[in-house]
Parts: sequence; C-alpha cells; structure tokens
Amino acid sequence: MDATSAGISNISFELREGEVLGIIGKNGSGKSTLLKLLAGIFPPDEGTISLRGSVSLLAGVGVGFNGELTGRENCYLYGALMGRSTAQIDALIDEIWAFSELEHFFDRPFRMFSAGMKSRLGISVATAFQPEILLIDEVLGVGDASFRERSKKRVRDLIDGSGSVVIVSHSLSLMSGICDRIMLMHQGECMLIGAPEDAIQAYSEITSQ
Repeated sequence: MDATSAGISNISFELREGEVLGIIGKNGSGKSTLLKLLAGIFPPDEGTISLRGSVSLLAGVGVGFNGELTGRENCYLYGALMGRSTAQIDALIDEIWAFSELEHFFDRPFRMFSAGMKSRLGISVATAFQPEILLIDEVLGVGDASFRERSKKRVRDLIDGSGSVVIVSHSLSLMSGICDRIMLMHQGECMLIGAPEDAIQAYSEITSQ
C-alpha cells in the first residue's frame, strides 16, 4: 500500500504473508480509516492499494450484521458476501455455533444480543471462513478471559494457514503478545513500523507528552 486519503497521508507498507500487523495510536490518528481503505470501503484520494485474495473486515460490535436476522442467518449472509456457497457455509455452521458459545441465542434475532455476544459471533464467523487477509478493529479483546485466549489462538491458526491479519487495538498487552510488527500512527501519518516493543515505547512517549 502507498496511499493518501482524507484524514491520513503518506502511508506506505507491505503486509507480509502469514503476518499479524498491529496498528496503534491515539484516538483520531487514522487507524480505523486505514482499515476501511484496506477493506475497499472507499478508495484512496492518491496512490494505490494492492491486495491479493479475499479480505474480511471485522469492525466494531455488530457492524455488518442485520439486526432482524438470527445469528445463524447472519452467518449465511456473511458467508455469501465472502463468496462462499451455501454448501460451504453448511459445512462450517456447526463449528461457528460451537466456537461462539451462543447456544440457543444463535437462533434468535441479532438485535437481542448483548455487545459481547455480537462480538463473539463476529469473531467466530469472520475467522471461520479463513480469508487471506483479516482486518480487525477493536474487537479481539472482548469476552471473558477464556474466549479471548481462544480468539487469539484462532487468529494464530489463520496465520499458520498463510493468512495475514491487520489489527487495531488500544490493548498494548494484546498487541505485544500477538503482533509480529506494529505500525504507530500519529495525526494521520505513520510514525514508524517495526518491532512491537519499539512501537509501543514510541507510543508511550507520545501519550506522556
């Protein structure tokens, strides 16, 4: 990627195959805007973004799901948007249900879900379809400790299958534990991209000013 858009500028990086790239920065630094650019929600004003393979964006609690549909029906909708056939979704639906731990709520309207339940479904379905590139915006740290650990393992399993992940989070402990590299954004620009400890140290210096 080498692009400029409203709110961000001069961003240039290459996402490596099988990599977890973290993005940190203060509120308003352009993190979520960058993910939306990568997801193709809107094009850059300048420059280019080249992506190989399927891309899935998991952005915020409940984003991309229909509140009137059940959890199960939303899985089929999500899968169809990912280009999966009904048969392919059928083969994964029981595993999605089990991983989400939603039990009977899986067949209730999505609008009845708590924020935590919505995030559980989002993580379960987004990772089940194993996109080549998974974009995660502030949802991996939700749920109880057990679900968070299972979610991190699930992402790692995706990576082991040669997928790549770009994740935005304010949880520095999560980022240091899961990311191979971290990009630090400040005022719409990339200050640095490198080892997690270096990016987190630089971020701490910015926030202490």
